[in-house]
Amino acid sequence: MQYDDFIGEVQHRAQLDSREAALSSSRATLTTLSERIQPGEAENLGAQLPEELGRFLEEVDEVERFAFDEFVDRVAEREEIGDDDAADAAFHAQVVVDVVEEAVTEGALEDLKEQLPDDEGYDELFEIAEHEESPA
Repeated sequence: MQYDDFIGEVQHRAQLDSREAALSSSRATLTTLSERIQPGEAENLGAQLPEELGRFLEEVDEVERFAFDEFVDRVAEREEIGDDDAADAAFHAQVVVDVVEEAVTEGALEDLKEQLPDDEGYDELFEIAEHEESPA
């Protein structure tokens, strides 16, 4: 997937006003993911994304353990959308991960899921993609 297509999909699916807002959501989500998953896994995932986006997964060398609520707080802070809009930040992160799913191999996505523990709420990140896959 090309950079323009990725950002366009995020903008459309998240119903954002601009490409800049879509880039901000993408940057916030990918940077926060890079803080939570192993550097090697982040680099593998980033290598399958457009270079302009993959670099956000390569900026962090230290992995931290934090729950999904903290993940959402960090995305909201990076997007500068405020604490009152945690639901928006969570939705934006879900949209970005949904577009990532289409841009990378199934193996890379499975590796990502394995890095994020189910018991800390991270399954919410994949809700859009899983909802689309389920039979109607």
